[in-house]
Amino acid sequence: MSFGPGFRKLLTAALTAAVWTATAAAQFTPEETARRGEWETFLLKAKIVGSEKIGEGVTKPRKLHLRLGELEGHAVWKRPSGIGAGVTDKWECEIAAYRLDKLLALGMVPPTVERSFRLNAGSLQLWADLPMSELKMHREQISVSPEKAEGVFKARALQRAFDSLIANTDRSLQNIRYTPDWRLILIDHSRAFRDTYPHVERLIYGRNGLSMKTEFAPLPRAFVEALGRLTAEAVRGAVGNCLTSSEIKAVLVRRDALLREIADEITRKGEASVLY
Repeated sequence: MSFGPGFRKLLTAALTAAVWTATAAAQFTPEETARRGEWETFLLKAKIVGSEKIGEGVTKPRKLHLRLGELEGHAVWKRPSGIGAGVTDKWECEIAAYRLDKLLALGMVPPTVERSFRLNAGSLQLWADLPMSELKMHREQISVSPEKAEGVFKARALQRAFDSLIANTDRSLQNIRYTPDWRLILIDHSRAFRDTYPHVERLIYGRNGLSMKTEFAPLPRAFVEALGRLTAEAVRGAVGNCLTSSEIKAVLVRRDALLREIADEITRKGEASVLY
């Protein structure tokens, strides 16, 4: 079982022929979704046998080498907390993004748990060994293969909607990743779930987007219906103590704004052009 080629598959009875990938719009396949619990257990219980610094950013992440029985792999551990470079970072938001991703059945965010390292609590996320990013595509003028273009287009619309819902202020070209067959994976959410001006009043994307004025369509009908069913109790049940009551309330305010924009797009363009 692996997420990208970074994990080594060793011969065990329980873990054979399992490759972690993603598919467009519900990004993980049903089989992969069913195995997320196994990966959460691996992240929680595996022995930390090595670590190294990665990057020089304010979040100071570390790449951990993990081993549980014969299974080995890597994960990224973060413990940002407070203000760096004028922006608030919270490691708890990494976990909240994964859990909300699960609640909405999106399958875009790699498995993420709370795990202590050197006596400090932090987030631990399965390593996304996926060198293809939006940044690499732009720098090297790499195009999506024609047969995968529609899937990527739809996945990017889903990414815009999710980032708007969670007020992710730090979505860069580098943290939008692709599998070799052009499936989309999202990493780095420590600057999400804003609950202050202007990130409650305005969405990251949309007709008045803070980052980009880009429409959300096309979106999966199941995702829009799931948004409509979202409640404070459901969000709290999913994220636990990772978010404050104020942050959860802000999610629901943005949810309402997102649904209004989607309804407006349906009115202007027709439901068949907006939902699939």
